[in-house]
Amino acid sequence: METTRIIAVRHGETDWNAGGRIQGMRDVPLNDKGRWQADRAARQLADSDEAVAAIYSSDLARAYQTARSIALACGVDVGTDARLRERGFGTFEGKTFTELEQAFPQDTARWRARDASWAPPGGETLLMLGARVRAATDELAHRHLGEQIVLVAHGGVLDMMYRIATRQAVDAPRTWELANAGINRLLWTPQGLSLVGWSDTRHLGPEWCDESTT
Repeated sequence: METTRIIAVRHGETDWNAGGRIQGMRDVPLNDKGRWQADRAARQLADSDEAVAAIYSSDLARAYQTARSIALACGVDVGTDARLRERGFGTFEGKTFTELEQAFPQDTARWRARDASWAPPGGETLLMLGARVRAATDELAHRHLGEQIVLVAHGGVLDMMYRIATRQAVDAPRTWELANAGINRLLWTPQGLSLVGWSDTRHLGPEWCDESTT
C-alpha cells in the first residue's frame, strides 16, 4: 500500500500564547521558551535517526522558526505552505477570550459551542479550516509516498488533522492535547489519514503549554 508517514509539530510558545491572546494569522514570533521548545523538538527528531524527506511549515513566523530548528538539526530544507496557517480569526485577533466574551457574548457562545458555520468577522469557519487542512495534508503527503515528512503548523491545524484521522466532526468536543512543540504521528494513504501517536512531550519535561485555539 502507498503510504506517507507524517510527523506533525505545533509551533513553540509565543508571548501571545502565554498571555492568552488570539493569534490566528497574526505573525507573532516565538518567545524564549518557544525557542527552547523548538530546539528540544528538533533534537528529539534528530536523535531518533529517522529519515525525513521534507519539512513543510506554515509561513507564519512562530511555525517557520520552529521548522527551521528542526531543519537545521535534521539537515533538511523547509518549504512553506500558507494552507498550514492557523485559523483566521479576523477582527478577533489580538484580543483575549475574556475581552471578546464581554464585548461579543453571542459570538463567543457560538465559538465555545464549536458552531461549524460560525466565523469571526473577517475570519474562517471551522468547515473552511477543515477543508484547507485536508487539502494541504493530502497534497503534501501525496508528493512523498513511501517517505516521512514533517509538517509544522498551529493548534487549530493539528486539531483538524486529529479529527480527520479519527473521523470526528469539526464540531465534536475536543478531548485531546495540542501541546506547543509536541510531536504527533499520523499515517497517510490515498484512503485518508490514520492516527499513530499523539502529543509526545517527553522531550519537554513535565511542563508544556496546551492553549486551546478553538
